[in-house]
Amino acid sequence: MENKKISIKEPGILILGILLAVISAAICMQIMGQLGTAPNTSLIGAVLIMIFTRIPLVLAKRFKNLERQNYVLSIASAAGFTAANCGFVAVATMFILGRNDLILPIAFGTLVGSMIAVFVMGWIFDSKIFPVSGAWPMGQAVATTIEAGDAGGKKGFELLQGLGVGALASFLGIPAAGVGIAFIANMITMTALGIGMILRGFSTRLFNGFDIGDSNIAQGMMIGAGVVALVQVIHTISKGNKKEAEQEAYAVSDARTKKVLAGSLGLFTAGAVAVALITGAFSEMGVGMSVGWVAFAGFSSVAIMVLVGTAGMHSGWAPGFAVVTIFLTLGMMLGFPAVPLAILIGYIGSMGMPLFDTGVGLKTGWLIRGKGADPERERHGRNQQVRMKQLGVIIGVAMSLFFGVMLINNEVIPPMSIFYAYTVGETVNPALIRELALWAIPGAVLQAAFGNKSVGLMIATGLLINNPVFGITLLVSILIRRIFGAKHMGVRAPGLIAGDGLFGFGANIVRAFF
Repeated sequence: MENKKISIKEPGILILGILLAVISAAICMQIMGQLGTAPNTSLIGAVLIMIFTRIPLVLAKRFKNLERQNYVLSIASAAGFTAANCGFVAVATMFILGRNDLILPIAFGTLVGSMIAVFVMGWIFDSKIFPVSGAWPMGQAVATTIEAGDAGGKKGFELLQGLGVGALASFLGIPAAGVGIAFIANMITMTALGIGMILRGFSTRLFNGFDIGDSNIAQGMMIGAGVVALVQVIHTISKGNKKEAEQEAYAVSDARTKKVLAGSLGLFTAGAVAVALITGAFSEMGVGMSVGWVAFAGFSSVAIMVLVGTAGMHSGWAPGFAVVTIFLTLGMMLGFPAVPLAILIGYIGSMGMPLFDTGVGLKTGWLIRGKGADPERERHGRNQQVRMKQLGVIIGVAMSLFFGVMLINNEVIPPMSIFYAYTVGETVNPALIRELALWAIPGAVLQAAFGNKSVGLMIATGLLINNPVFGITLLVSILIRRIFGAKHMGVRAPGLIAGDGLFGFGANIVRAFF
């Protein structure tokens, strides 16, 4: 009965959660600034909390409860994701542009965007576009990890096997996380990602010295696939309740989904107006361009949210920066001035990752709460998680201001901030537009051909990542899964991901701080 009404207002949950959130945000920003990526703190936190519950203290014993563990992971993960991927990147971009006066306003913008994104996922999780039955690989991995740690016995031993092998593989340079994800995620989606990575990594050998990374092929395919993906989402929720039985499979109706998406468009647009006013973006544009800027910001926010969330749901890989780069390119083509464009990117770049992170957390919660067997317990737990995510977002943005400014002053700056700052001032030429339009066609075709598996999006994402070893690992693991099944990897696969993540996390801390 305790599981039904556990509240985030419990002092132990709030104190431990806020502490881990601050630590998570600080470490994720440091690693983002040094290496250009942020670790998934949910899975790492799950292992750490599992260890914490073994400490013979009264407080530690209370956290043997899985719901309490999940609440703490919710706030820590939200703080880390928001601080590193949203606030820090936006703040650093303004610093590079020499607009320190815009640091506080753009932080406000990331707070607004991230909070709306968390609300939206909380409202439409378990709808047709974000079904609880979706893969959500990282959510499955976190739930399996904390359940296995709690159960002990055979499952605990299998988890330890995965952790050990994952850490050793990471030490040897083998991407064990790719193996783990391949046994959890949608096989078609992960195959597409692997193919994209291999094509990018070996392009000079496969195509007579031509380097895909030096072209705009990936960006063009992402645009084409993104347009089709948006059409697919609209089609999915516009079909209506033709089959009552089908409708009963989702907690959120089509009608409610439409209202939430329409409402989110209004909220994101209103947020864009507020951000433009406090940053002075309108003063650098005429009336017509200002109207276009606001409309583009509202549309882009919803599009990024849907695209990043969908890709992350299927594959566990959320292409946040890749998708934002596409809208950066489109904004350049529309002729927005450099500073308003940078403000736009800082704002719309805060939607995708918090929404994805919230979906992962809600999937984890749904699994550990009994897969919806008790609707009252599920509603209560989901509501508590969303509140913890919101608090995590606030902490993440606050940390991006205070700790982020300190890092910037020490010349620790996210690579994506450098890319954004120097890209917003570039001039779009006809050759670029032709190249993007040409490669948008195969991206659109692939996305349309495979339905809602996000194949076009994931191949384009793979083409943006120069990591052929990861791609080979994915394809080999998927082949093994296809032949032998995934039964024996149910607990070991999350262990592989966590072991890889823990070793990489520790190694990154050493490199970042020392």
